[in-house]
Amino acid sequence: MAEFPELTQAVIDGNAKKVLEIVNEELKKNATPQSLLTNYMIPGMLHVGKLMQEGEYFIPEVLRSAKAMRGALELLEPLLGQGADRQSEGYVVIGTVDGDIHDIGKNLVAMLLKGAGFQVNDLGVSVKKEVCIEALKAREGKVILGLSALITPTLEEMPIVIEALKEAGLRDRIKVMVGGAPVTQEFADEIGADGTAEDAAGAVDLAKRLMQS
Repeated sequence: MAEFPELTQAVIDGNAKKVLEIVNEELKKNATPQSLLTNYMIPGMLHVGKLMQEGEYFIPEVLRSAKAMRGALELLEPLLGQGADRQSEGYVVIGTVDGDIHDIGKNLVAMLLKGAGFQVNDLGVSVKKEVCIEALKAREGKVILGLSALITPTLEEMPIVIEALKEAGLRDRIKVMVGGAPVTQEFADEIGADGTAEDAAGAVDLAKRLMQS
């Protein structure tokens, strides 16, 4: 079994109390929120995803780890944006499509994007297309829209949102990335999305590329 740093292991174990204890201790030692998130917590959550893929973890274990991660993120989030030298990588509006209430993958992507320097407006789950449009209208310039779905029937909501972007005259400045277990590159191409990624870390790389395109 692989050896992980204590904080990473606490995330993998879903030990919320331990995660918070270690994060607070490290902050007192002047560790940066960015380093705690990028070097320890995110690798832990990515390993949880791997364990789920391998059939060693199931939904209860994943939810426990996600809850532990979320608790620490609430502490770190206000600190992540501090510092005049921290330049935003871009603005992302993200949500799970209408009719789908799954959010583990979406939350992980949002966490990684924040850790990578993006400003993220997380709309939550079962997000109606009108809510997406209003959130995008409120922001000028190039914006990324991240759409997530876990159950196959809700995939049909993705092209509906993209069509709504066109009707609202927003498509030219909005980059759309789609994700979720049933999403393939072929599907993303078919509906006219700007890209998809195999995992949360890949989603961050994709977002960076889309902002530069």
